[in-house]
Formats: sequence, C-alpha cells, structure tokens
Amino acid sequence: MTPKICKNNDFSNIKTQNERQICTTNENRLNLLLFPALNFKLVFLLIKGTPSKGMAEFQEMMRQQLESSMHAELEKLLETTSPGPEREASRKDFEGFTNLFHRFLQVKGPSVEWIKIQRPPEDSIQPYDKISARGLPSSVSDCLNKLVVVKLNGGLGTSMGCKGPKSLISVRNENTFLDLTVQQIEHLNKTYNTDVPLVLMNSFNTDEDTKKILQKYTHHRVKIHTFNQSRYPRINKESLLPVSTTMSMSGQSAEGWYPPGHGDIYASFYNSGLLDQLITQGKEYIFVSNIDNLGATVDLHILHHLVSQPNGKRCEFIMEVTDKTRADVKGGTLIEYDGKLRLLEIAQVPKAHVDEFKSVTKFKIFNTNNLWISLAAIKRLQEQKAMDMEIIVNPKTLDGGQNVIQLETAVGAAIKAFDNALGINVPRSRFLPVKTTSDLLLVMSNLYSLDAGSLTMSPRREFPTTPHVKLGSSFTKVQEYLTRFESIPDMLELDHLTVSGDVTFGKNVSVKGTVIIIANHGDRIDIPAGSMLENKIVSGNLRILDH
Repeated sequence: MTPKICKNNDFSNIKTQNERQICTTNENRLNLLLFPALNFKLVFLLIKGTPSKGMAEFQEMMRQQLESSMHAELEKLLETTSPGPEREASRKDFEGFTNLFHRFLQVKGPSVEWIKIQRPPEDSIQPYDKISARGLPSSVSDCLNKLVVVKLNGGLGTSMGCKGPKSLISVRNENTFLDLTVQQIEHLNKTYNTDVPLVLMNSFNTDEDTKKILQKYTHHRVKIHTFNQSRYPRINKESLLPVSTTMSMSGQSAEGWYPPGHGDIYASFYNSGLLDQLITQGKEYIFVSNIDNLGATVDLHILHHLVSQPNGKRCEFIMEVTDKTRADVKGGTLIEYDGKLRLLEIAQVPKAHVDEFKSVTKFKIFNTNNLWISLAAIKRLQEQKAMDMEIIVNPKTLDGGQNVIQLETAVGAAIKAFDNALGINVPRSRFLPVKTTSDLLLVMSNLYSLDAGSLTMSPRREFPTTPHVKLGSSFTKVQEYLTRFESIPDMLELDHLTVSGDVTFGKNVSVKGTVIIIANHGDRIDIPAGSMLENKIVSGNLRILDH
C-alpha cells in the first residue's frame, strides 16, 4: 500500500523543498492525492536530477503514466471479448473514452473565467414571436422533408420505480412517451404527405427492450431508426482506472459501465453510419430532444427559419431556451464567451458565483435541451475532430460502496463549435418534462388535452403558468402513486399543491388555489370523493383549515 504522504497538508515526512512544492498543489487535479496506486518512490526516481523544471514536468509524467496505465487496462478489457464486430464496436467506444480521459487529465481549474462571461448579443437570442411572425412557407412539406426527429432514449425509469426504458412508462390515456412521439410524427407525415423519420438514441440499458416494442409501430406511417450511444468504463475514484475487469454486462460487471451523457450523440450517430445514410436521403437537420419532454414537438416556424437562411448565413445550431422561474435556477444558460455563444452549466460555475448564476435577474433564460442541428455540420466537425465539449465529472457510489466517477458531456455544450448558432426564446409550453410523479400528475390531469400525440394547455385554465406540485415520498414510485388516486383531481384553478405522508384521493376531488395536505407519521388522510379544497391546509387528523 503506497502511503498518502501529504494528506490534509501533513508535511511531517516531507524532507525537501521540491517534495513540499509537489505536495502543496492540492488544487490541481493531478495532485498525488488522486494517485495512491502509483509508487511514490518511483515517481521521485523519475524526476531526480531535474528539480529546477519543477511541477510542470512532474505533472506531465504523471499524466503520461496514467494514460499508459489506462490504455493497458482497456486493452485487457477488449481481450475479454471474441474478435469480431462486438470487439470493434467496443474499440470505437474506447477511442472516444480515451480522448475524454486525456482531456480530463489536462483540465486545470474551472473551465470558465467568470470575468470573461458576457451577456449574449441582442440578436443572438431571438424571441419566438419574431420567428413565428414571418408565417409559414407555401410548401411546408418541403421543409419537413429535410427534417429528422431524434429522441434521447437512453434513460431508465428507475427514479420513478419502474423497470426498463423510461420511454415505455404510460403517461396519458395508457399512451407511453414513445407512443405519443410516434403519434406526433405520424400526424405530421399524414397531414403534409411527408416522410419525417424518427431516430432513437438508445443506450445499452434501453436498446433491447426498445427494439422489442418497436414492432407495434410497423404499420404506422413513421420510419423508425435506432443507434446506440457509447459504453464507457466507470473509473475508480482513487486509482483512476476502470473498475470492471471484463466486458461482460451480466452480474457485478454491469456496474462497471455507463452511457456517457447525451453529448455522445455526435460521435455515436456518426460512427453508426446513420448520419451519412440520412444525408444521402436529402435530410439536412435534426430536431433533438429528451423523450420525456412532452412539450418538445416539431415546431414548423423554427424549422422554416432554419431552412430559409441564405447559404452564407446558414444557421447550424438552434437552442430553444425559455424564461427561468424559481424552479429552474440550476438550468444551463447561454452566455457569450471568447466571442462565441456558449452553454454555461452550473457545474462549471465557481462556488463564489453560484448564487449569481441562479439569479433570475442576471441569467434570465435556461436551456430546454430542444435543439435543431445541421447534419452536414455534425459530419464536418466530427471529421475535423473539432467538437469540443466541456467534461462533466459525475461522481457515483456503487452498490458495494465503491466510489467511482463518470466522464460525461452534454449535447448543448457543442453550440460553440457551430457556425451562426442561435438561441430562440420559446414559450414555456415547449418545456414539459416528466421527471417525477409530481410532473406525471400534471400531464395526467385536466390541465392538458391530448390531440395527435401532443399535449396542449386547456383553454379553460385562466393562467398561462403551470401549477407547482410537490408530492411526498409515498408517491415516488409510479405504481404506488396510481393506487393513491381513484381519479386524477380537477386542477384547472390550482396554483400550488403539496402532499406529504399517507394520503389518498377519492373520485372527483377538486383542488384550487394553494392546497397543503400533510399526514403525520402513523396518520392517514383520505380525501373524500367529491371534495372541493380551495386554499386549504389539511392536517394529520383531517382538520381542514383556510389557507
């Protein structure tokens, strides 16, 4: 076991000034604290005789040592698969991972200098009203035939207590996220006599189950393609080496792998061959969104704006943003940085400026992750290896207690690489994600009506904003949540609903204004059928009070 000789800045066994210099660089990611698996004595033998070259040379040696060790471990992993397509696919994945790992080791300090952040120029974020005021072209079908819809379908439904792909959870009238998506695109194709295909970016977690379910859409007027995002090895936080010893996805080995975030879409789309195939078919743009965002439908005005730009000013990337509320303060925002439009995520913000970043007055908009991107530009940037996205270091703890890190990227972070990139400030209705059962309650309620796979706010609701709903831990899992409602309450006049504890709702309950229902531990509250709660607090013994 190699001693961690300068833990907590304890220099008791440090003898020379050079050793002290090395051990005081705790702010640097390449500090020895991260490398207990390396032989400290060997490191000093390597730099012996060159103390004047200082820390930079030492760090470079450490980087090279780590990259060499990582390369050797990846080769060992590849040897655990049979030669053939599977090994070659894994080798391609590892090329992407190796590049990410190399960049991770190079990074020093925060990826942005706060002082260099500028507000985006006025014309770089256009109001949606200005885009839509231009109207639609005489031939909408010509625009649509240049489009591909891509849904990010790599996530599981585990956070809502479901097994399998999240896209297969029923969200409205027994329709799943995937059902609604297919209905939306089929409606477009039938209405305008077009051929807009659907592409699903799956992960190794969702691919098999998704492909099984796709058979049900054989007779729908939608061509559906899939490709898999990469599979990367989780890294031991201490040694910075892979935790898995085999490429197997069964048993404990499954914990050693992860899909590396939706920023992987560019490389995996390109590597799949599907990108070239769609370009050959005359497709020019993709509309990318999360499959759980029920507001992310094809917008004909944004599409028309894209395809109608003159050749010299072709917009290669549009990010839909929308106004922040207090619920969105952690969402990424658009800034100008080094003369380019750039996505700033909270993970990149120095701690001293986090409150400023969350401010609704300074950073007024956030990224919905609804993106419109040029296929030709993706191809060009991939071939030039110019897709530079900030690395997100995601710490995890495995079931056995082992601490690991995942290196990820976000799809929107590539905006700075594209020419004439633009933000469009869209209505809030285009951001309707279902991450929790609280969100699910909203989209299942009479706040929304369903037409051809699209949810629209009921005209009977007098306020344009969505109510704030917060359901307690008794509602976290979808199955338990469903048993607590004999029918979904009338929420047309609701502003705020908080429910905590063992609470059930009878049929035809109506909630209006601000309603808070709290059952204390050991108590149970059953809201009677037909109840109308307006600005009420309901406490543990079913006392109903004015709010």
